[in-house]
Amino acid sequence: MNYLAHLLLAQPNTDSRIGNLLGDFYHGTRLELLSPAMAAGLYNHRAVDWFTDHHPHVRAARLLFSPQVRRFSPIALDMMFDFCLIKHWSHFFASDFSDYKAQLYRQLQNDLPQMPDAMARTFKAVTEQDWFGRYAQLEGIQQALRRMALHGRFTARYVSIADELPQLQVETEAVFLSFFPQLQSFIQQAAIEQAPLLAFERYSKATGKDQSNTT
Repeated sequence: MNYLAHLLLAQPNTDSRIGNLLGDFYHGTRLELLSPAMAAGLYNHRAVDWFTDHHPHVRAARLLFSPQVRRFSPIALDMMFDFCLIKHWSHFFASDFSDYKAQLYRQLQNDLPQMPDAMARTFKAVTEQDWFGRYAQLEGIQQALRRMALHGRFTARYVSIADELPQLQVETEAVFLSFFPQLQSFIQQAAIEQAPLLAFERYSKATGKDQSNTT
């Protein structure tokens, strides 16, 4: 899942928001230096990614992309799922997305001083350039993928995968509408952030990495 979904599945506080975003900026951060609530947020992020990566509908959706760009399909799908989340916002939440986004941007701006440098630079751009507003349009997702192409070794392939998104939109939305409620339920039942000192144990049990979990 991409940034917006991770933030939605976090708790409404600074440590949780940073922890749930830290999974994309981890790069050697020592867990023992994080607050228990922030570390729990990181484990929550990992649980979200584990459930997403193992879900059969998501795996099938990756095969919709052409073979030459399929290795990049997880990135494209993560971003498409943010687009689907915004498009179908009222299906899941009673609040108005514009109001939620404005409040979230204020919270993230306040969180910036506590973020690692790379994360702070990214989310300064997210809030000042209204990334989530752009993600409300399919063209915004395509533009984001093309921007990524400017900073990597696989420029042509990122451009190609962006070009494939329109014809895959209907199937992707159907996958999202089936998958996302299951993800919400999984995270709620895992309750990783409800007891920060037990976060690792709850993460391990929820993902089947705890050998005592027979479900």
